[in-house]
Amino acid sequence: MHLNPYGEYAVALAASLANDWPEDRAGIVQRTREMGMTVDFPEESGDVQAVRRVIDEWLTVVDAPDPQTRALLLNAHMAAATAYPRLTDHNDEGWHLHYRDDDARSLPHVLSAVISVGTALHLTTRGMHRLRRCAAGQEAGDPCEAVVVDLTRNGRQRYCSVRCANRAAVRRHRARASGAL
Repeated sequence: MHLNPYGEYAVALAASLANDWPEDRAGIVQRTREMGMTVDFPEESGDVQAVRRVIDEWLTVVDAPDPQTRALLLNAHMAAATAYPRLTDHNDEGWHLHYRDDDARSLPHVLSAVISVGTALHLTTRGMHRLRRCAAGQEAGDPCEAVVVDLTRNGRQRYCSVRCANRAAVRRHRARASGAL
């Protein structure tokens, strides 16, 4: 038996959806496949809007001002979405844990459970500070609002991309050069 690596792929999936929202349901399902999910989701009307709500609720966790608020919000999300962990062996993946009822297979419900538990695992194993918005967007006039999932070894990732990190470095350099710092 192996433990499902919910922490890393689930929080990366949530960030991927938040940072680059797919055009339609097929795009959402494709993104889940790219992240390694193999479960089939029966199509239901309103799936896209419901998944968008899941991501918007998850963003309240990302934007929480402190670890205590982040934990309260995440606990509420898990209470609403998850069930007792259960062993499963579907699609020849080997035995692993699911954090939802076996009959709860709708796309929004599965993503809500996976993302909330995965985020909790990510934050408790890597650190409560390792989920945030890109630091570049904290500078006046910088439009970046991307979510950063810090998977680095040292836990110091602040930017969503090299482009944002370079833009911030250029701003700091120009400020020093002009004597503003």
